[in-house]
Amino acid sequence: MKQDYYEILGLNKSASAAEIKKAYRKKAIEFHPDKNPGDSKAEEMFKKAAEAYEILSNPDKRARYDQYGHAAFEGGGFGGGGMNMEDIFSQFGDIFGSAFGGNFGGFGGFGGGQRRVKGSNLRIRVKLSLEEVANGVEKKVKVRRKVQAPGVTYKTCTTCNGNGQVTKITNTILGRMQTAATCSSCSGSGQIIDKRPADADAQGLIMAEETVSIKIPAGVEEGMQLKVSGKGNEAPGNSVPGDLLVAIETKEHDTLKREGDNLHYDLYVSISDAVLGTSKEIDTVSGKVRIKLESGIQSGKILRLRGKGINNINGYGSGDLLVHVNVWTPKELNKEQRDFFEKMSSNENFEPKPEKSDKSFFEKVKDMFS
Repeated sequence: MKQDYYEILGLNKSASAAEIKKAYRKKAIEFHPDKNPGDSKAEEMFKKAAEAYEILSNPDKRARYDQYGHAAFEGGGFGGGGMNMEDIFSQFGDIFGSAFGGNFGGFGGFGGGQRRVKGSNLRIRVKLSLEEVANGVEKKVKVRRKVQAPGVTYKTCTTCNGNGQVTKITNTILGRMQTAATCSSCSGSGQIIDKRPADADAQGLIMAEETVSIKIPAGVEEGMQLKVSGKGNEAPGNSVPGDLLVAIETKEHDTLKREGDNLHYDLYVSISDAVLGTSKEIDTVSGKVRIKLESGIQSGKILRLRGKGINNINGYGSGDLLVHVNVWTPKELNKEQRDFFEKMSSNENFEPKPEKSDKSFFEKVKDMFS
């Protein structure tokens, strides 16, 4: 089982943003590859701490994690999971200051290497049917993204000598102060274009179409966002591709309505069917099923089909399908039908006689949410 993000950073769920940042900085310095050369366990902890910080430092991602746990980031992730060293150093290097000589942002020899720039993210929307939401699905989508052109070459930036940063020394009343800024010539990559193919842009990039497979876990909801790492735009030089962010949209079902992990179905039956009893075929997310209605069933009765709802995104089983029985009263009658009901209206068997087992409307609503 995957370790809890709060546990990794040594925090409780009420931790503030400042406490989260402080705890991550402490863990990352403890397990930094410069301090633990060749230690695979330390490197793994370093990655785990960065993954935990990526989620908990973002209010939206933290809220999703608190609600759904790790399952909210499966199937490509909704923002976390599977972080690599390039992600860590490019995203979080700035919070360490001079803990490693001011070069924490480097990757490749750690601590003093060339900084790797990350390409921009791409965003798309994927629309899912209720059946796909309930059971999970793998979608293949075509994505147009920027990639380095075949034949393009880069050389070391002469402005920053390949460091990706330029250092400036300023005299102040407190003494000489040294500051570092991203190199404007290479945008921090440490490289500038050397040879550029005719069809490439000024950065040596071209547009290319690629088919990307996206695994969508069961139980996702409208508005959730998945992240497919490395399927965004590439950047010039020694860079890391951005990510593909996938926003989830859901289609409305003809007969089923979702409420959390449960589904609702309105079943309309005739008076004769309600009196005599019958069987009806209804929709579920896994196909049609036939249910039996006992004779004398009352309008407003709720039948619960356990496990026929939506698979829980956290893996905690499935919701239920609640079938709401509605006895349909005809608005127009012919003379024969009217005579029959007029005769029955004086029959005491047709007088309403609710039993204690016949729940009120408010009791039924309470049962729906229990």
